[in-house]
Amino acid sequence: MGRGKSARARILILGGGYVGLYTALGLQRKLRGGEASVTVVDPQPHMTYQPFLPEAAAGAIEPRHVVVPLRRALKRCHVLTARVTKISHGEKKVTVEAPDGHVEDIEYDVLVVALGSVARLMPIPGLAEQGISFKTIGEAIYLRNHVMSKLDAASSTVEEELRRKLLTFTFVGGGFAGIEALAELEDMARYATRYYENIEPSDLRWVLVEAAGRILPEVRESLGVYTVLQLERRGIEVYLSTLAKSFEGGHVILSDGTEFDSDTIVWTAGVKANPVLASSDLPIDDRGRVRAEATLQVDGVADAWTAGDNAAVPDLSRIEEDPAALCAPNAQHAVRQANRMANNIVAVLRGREPKPYRHRNVGSVASLGLHKGVADVYNVKAKGFVAWAMHRGYHVARVPTFNRKFRVVADWLLSGLLRREVISMGQINNPRAEFDRVSRAA
Repeated sequence: MGRGKSARARILILGGGYVGLYTALGLQRKLRGGEASVTVVDPQPHMTYQPFLPEAAAGAIEPRHVVVPLRRALKRCHVLTARVTKISHGEKKVTVEAPDGHVEDIEYDVLVVALGSVARLMPIPGLAEQGISFKTIGEAIYLRNHVMSKLDAASSTVEEELRRKLLTFTFVGGGFAGIEALAELEDMARYATRYYENIEPSDLRWVLVEAAGRILPEVRESLGVYTVLQLERRGIEVYLSTLAKSFEGGHVILSDGTEFDSDTIVWTAGVKANPVLASSDLPIDDRGRVRAEATLQVDGVADAWTAGDNAAVPDLSRIEEDPAALCAPNAQHAVRQANRMANNIVAVLRGREPKPYRHRNVGSVASLGLHKGVADVYNVKAKGFVAWAMHRGYHVARVPTFNRKFRVVADWLLSGLLRREVISMGQINNPRAEFDRVSRAA
C-alpha cells in the first residue's frame, strides 16, 4: 500500500499513537492491493504504550520494549517522521515539518485525525523551568536516571539542607499516570537504598498533590480511598483538595500554606487536545477536541475521521442517562475506536454504511508498585497482588504485536528471577559533559 499511481484513495493518518497505529494496522489487513494507499505521519518513529511507562521508569521493563516501531509494524504503509503544523481539510491538504526543518504539503482523499493530547500546563511560577512531564518514553528514561542520580548526589553531599531537597520527590496530579509513576518510582528508590550506606528509606520524601478531593477518578471512590491509605502507609504524603502555587527555584508552595524544597517535580495534572487542531478548519468543541459522530466521522465533514484523546466521541453506552455523554480519553476506548474506524473507512470506500461505535467501559486497573495494585473491572474490585496481576495480564494482552508481548513478559521473568536493576546512568541526561570537560582541559 505505498504511494503507487494505481491507488484510488489516499488515506492520511495524523498521529502514530494508539489510534493511528491501530487504525493503520486495521487498514493494512483489510484493504485489497491497489485499493488505497495509507500514510502515517508522526514526529516519532514509534508508538508508545503509555500504561507501561511507569514500569519502564522503574526498571521492570526495558524501555525499548514499551515502544512499537511504526515502520516494522506497518510494512504495507508509508511512515513519515514529521510534525503536523497545519490542517486545511477544505483544500484536502496537511502541512508538516520534517526533522531537518523543511516544510511540505501532503494531499489526501481521506483524513484520519489521531494527534492525541499534550500535557496541560498551568500558569504556575517555576513550572516550565522545574517541571518534568510523563508522557513519552524519553521522559520515563530521563525520570528514572534523574531519581537515581539524586540518590547518588545525596549520598555524597555534606550539606543537610541540600540533601533533603535532593531526596524530596513531588508529583502533581492524582490520575493514573501520576499515581502509577509515583508508586513505581517510590518502590524502586526504596529498594535502591539498600545499596547506599548513608541513605535509609525514611530519608526519602515523596509528595503527591491533587487539586480534587480524591485520586483515581476512573475507579470507584472506595478504591481511591484505599489507594491513598496504601500510599500513606508507605510514608508518601498525600495532599488532596490542594493547589500548587509556585515551584520557583525548586521551592514548592501549596495552597494550604505548606512549603518545602524539592529537586524533582513531576507534572501529570491533566492533558489537552493537540493545539494544532485549534487553527484547523475542522469543527472543535470548547475543550479543543474535534467533534465526532458516533460513526467516528468528523461532525458534518466529509472524508474525515477522528478518535482518541483529540476527539469528542458520543458515548452511546451512556446516552440514555446522559444525552451529552462523551467517551473517556483512555486507551481502552482509543484501541476499540481505532478498530471500528478502520472497518468503517473500508466500508465507506466500498460503498457501504459505517457502523456506530459503542462500548461500555469494562473498568480500570492500576499498578502501585511490585505486587501491589487496585482494580475495578466489571463492577468487581480487587486489591493488592490480585489487582497487580490483573494489571499486568490486561496490558500485556493489549500491547501491540506479539514481538512486544514476548519481550515484555521476558523482562518480567528476568526481573523476577534476578531482581530489578537500580543503576544510575546520569550521563544520559548530558552525554557531552565529559567530552566538554576534556576539551576545555586540553
